[in-house]
Amino acid sequence: MDITKTRLRRKNLLRYTIPSVAGMCCMFLYVVVDGIFVGRGVGIDALGAVSLAMPFVLFTGALCNLMTFGGITITAIRLGRGDKKGANDAFRNAAALAFFVAALLMTAGLVFPRRVAALTGANGTFLDMTADYIFYYSVFCLPVAFVFILQGFVRNDGSPGLVSAAVVAGALMNVFLDWLFVFPLQMGIKGAAIATGIGQISVVLILSTHFIRRKGALRFGKPSFSLPLMGKIIKRGLPEMLSQFGSPVTTFCMNYVLIRTSGDLSVSAFSVMSYLTSFSMGIFFGVSEGLQPLIGQSYGKKDADDMRFYFRSGLLINLSAGLAVYAFLLAAGQYVYPLFNSDPELLKTAVAALPKFGWSFLFVALNLMIGSYLYSTKRTAQAAALMFCRCIALNSALILLLPRLFGSEIVWYCAGIAEFCAFIIAALLLQCSKKSRDAV
Repeated sequence: MDITKTRLRRKNLLRYTIPSVAGMCCMFLYVVVDGIFVGRGVGIDALGAVSLAMPFVLFTGALCNLMTFGGITITAIRLGRGDKKGANDAFRNAAALAFFVAALLMTAGLVFPRRVAALTGANGTFLDMTADYIFYYSVFCLPVAFVFILQGFVRNDGSPGLVSAAVVAGALMNVFLDWLFVFPLQMGIKGAAIATGIGQISVVLILSTHFIRRKGALRFGKPSFSLPLMGKIIKRGLPEMLSQFGSPVTTFCMNYVLIRTSGDLSVSAFSVMSYLTSFSMGIFFGVSEGLQPLIGQSYGKKDADDMRFYFRSGLLINLSAGLAVYAFLLAAGQYVYPLFNSDPELLKTAVAALPKFGWSFLFVALNLMIGSYLYSTKRTAQAAALMFCRCIALNSALILLLPRLFGSEIVWYCAGIAEFCAFIIAALLLQCSKKSRDAV
């Protein structure tokens, strides 16, 4: 019996994490491909402009994930209990909330693109191009929101393979359209934004087949609006939203400090590192998000052994991936950077900065998995506290403060210092939670 259960756990582990990692890496590939085509087809300044637009893009994703992960956390637990109606209520209310938020963001990006660009830190060199990217990205805010919603719920509804296939197809579409719009059609930075949006639409269409074919327990339908349920969705999704805020907050603060202390070239160099690190983050997010349904359903069934197995497996996989990614970038980064732009000064700056910035991966990998475990088992307060410290308080405070105290060079170390401090907090929260009935 134990051998059979162990085999089932391992099968579930592979079934959910591999498609999730593939899907998340392809999601982040959108950003990387934009960077490659913009950097080589438009220029260094355009590369920096896309980096400056990233806080808006990532902020959009973070808000969408608030509804997505709040909804899927509730759905996974209810499906574990056999409550299909309750799971559908959570799905439909989460989708309605995401639609409303995306409509607000779309309006802001279309009506006030220059103001939004200025808020991200864009100066005279980058302002116009950053505003262009934000404007054309905003056109597609609604499909972007439904990509997040459908990925999470289709995965929880038993079709992780379809999620992976949809995101891969969308990424391939994005690559082709980036090439078409940036090079032959010479559409510049707006072409990259439009290519990303069309790629997202293709993902939505593919994922919709899950519901058309009625493959799982979830169904499209008119939501039975429930303010208490919406409040619960927001509460459960808050830790993941805060987690997703880590990237835009770090990017904004880094760009702000670099523009004022090191100049435009450092902003462009940071953008290259951001593209490479964002792709790496796809692995860490993929593992933690892929295991979320398994942990949530195990919690719903009150199976502590399964929860412990999936959590510890996630920690091991993420830590191994973090070490592998850091080693690869240290060894091969100098050969990868020219994909974005071959300017020698840009490459020199990026090569020198990566070892100082990239070690943060090791603690990001662990922090994401611990946060995912906490919110998947209804320890929302601990998860929210961890993610607030990690993604808002620590990184912003350290990036803005330490360069004033120790000089501009330390800015590259700040992300790693913040993640290490967050890991200490995560370990303490996890240790305290062992005293509760659903401890590790």
